[in-house]
Amino acid sequence: MERAQIPAIGAQPMLPFIFFFFFFFFVIGSLSGSCLGQHTEDESNSSAMEVTAPMDSRQREALYSAIQGFVGKWWNGSDLYPDPCGWTPIEGVSCEVYDGLWYVSRLSVGPIYENSLRCTRNPTFTSHLFDLRRLTALSFYKCFSSSPHGAVTISDLPWERLSRNLESLEFRLNQGLTGAIPASLSHLRQLRSLIVLENGFAGELPAEIGNLKSLKRLVLSGNRFTGRIPSGFGGLTNLLIVDFSRNGLSGSIPLTFGGLTSLLKLDLSGNNLQGFLPDEIGNLKNLTLMDLGRNNLSGGLRSPIQEMGSLRVLMLSNNPKFGGDLTGVNWSNLRSLEVLDLTNTGLTGPIPESISDLNGLRHLGLGCNSLSGTPPAKLSSMPRLSSLYLNRNNLSGKLMFPKSFYRRTRWRFRAEDNPGLCHEAEVAIPFGVKQCLLEFSGRTEVVGKMRSEEEDFYRKPQLEVSTGYRNFDVGLVAREVLVVVATVLIIC
Repeated sequence: MERAQIPAIGAQPMLPFIFFFFFFFFVIGSLSGSCLGQHTEDESNSSAMEVTAPMDSRQREALYSAIQGFVGKWWNGSDLYPDPCGWTPIEGVSCEVYDGLWYVSRLSVGPIYENSLRCTRNPTFTSHLFDLRRLTALSFYKCFSSSPHGAVTISDLPWERLSRNLESLEFRLNQGLTGAIPASLSHLRQLRSLIVLENGFAGELPAEIGNLKSLKRLVLSGNRFTGRIPSGFGGLTNLLIVDFSRNGLSGSIPLTFGGLTSLLKLDLSGNNLQGFLPDEIGNLKNLTLMDLGRNNLSGGLRSPIQEMGSLRVLMLSNNPKFGGDLTGVNWSNLRSLEVLDLTNTGLTGPIPESISDLNGLRHLGLGCNSLSGTPPAKLSSMPRLSSLYLNRNNLSGKLMFPKSFYRRTRWRFRAEDNPGLCHEAEVAIPFGVKQCLLEFSGRTEVVGKMRSEEEDFYRKPQLEVSTGYRNFDVGLVAREVLVVVATVLIIC
């Protein structure tokens, strides 16, 4: 009799499940492989199109001619760089594909990179440059030096031909570029960055620049610009950076600058600006750096400045007619401040203790003023303060700073040329500041502010028990020794 075979428990129900499992992953794998293959093929086709895309012939010839004007006629671009947007790229040239053709999108002229083409001694702008109408960025760096054949200007160039796409225009370190900034730059309505740094440009700033409403960065530093700052610049409400430093600009700071509420940096230092700080400047609540040093500003610190809560660097140094005092500002509102430089600004009055509320302050420059009173002892408790300049004032009294403060600041603490100021430090003695008490000719002299009788009363016992060598009068000791010697000789 045959033994009946008992099927394994669960064997039959598992078979459909296993079949469905393999079938499901087979279908999914096939579909994903097909999609992946199609996606890869599409990307390959796209990359191949970009790599093999031809360059517009007029663009290529315009590029060659434009570069030749800057580097010299010896340069033969068609032989050296037959495919400037492909397999023979030119350093400083970038391209993009439009409608299946390569066009030049960025051009940087001058020794920006190690392998950049160097400009000739007599570079020139050719009309071909303005045929590169897809340009979004154009830069000239150390290309135009002082030319023996005369300076180069940009005032008669057809800038309007680049108005469709140009977003960035830079002239850096080109002393051979002179003349005025042309009003025709106002046609570049897409411009977001205009940098004119350390060139030979001169004359007044064109008010038409105020029409470039897309500007975010306006740097006109280190040239020879003169005249007033156009008030229309205050309508460039997208500006983040304004730098007109190191020119010869005059007049007052425009009231319209209060409308630049997006501004992060304002640098007008090194000019001949006059007048008060406008109250409207308190509207710049996003400003992190303001440098108005080396001008002829006046009127002192005004209360609207305390509304600039984001300010990290405030520099007003070397405005000798600025005047005023430090008590009109609620310093606790400026808790982001890290650098405060008011050197040589004609300040008077005391140093308020509230300045010590600036816990993030690293540098405090108050030298070369007419400040009076005693420096607050709490200044030494500012946790990040590493440089403090109080030199050349009318400060008096006793410095109550601990020796740890002198060790921390070292030579970055200056308090000399304050005739009424003294210290009692035993180590890390501050340069140029005298000790408060000295023993001289058998009497106690107070160097610095004269103490009251009560204070002298409490000081005398300390002086009598002091054994430090600096408290002895060397001359008095020498005389006593001579008397003893003479007496011995007489007896003998």
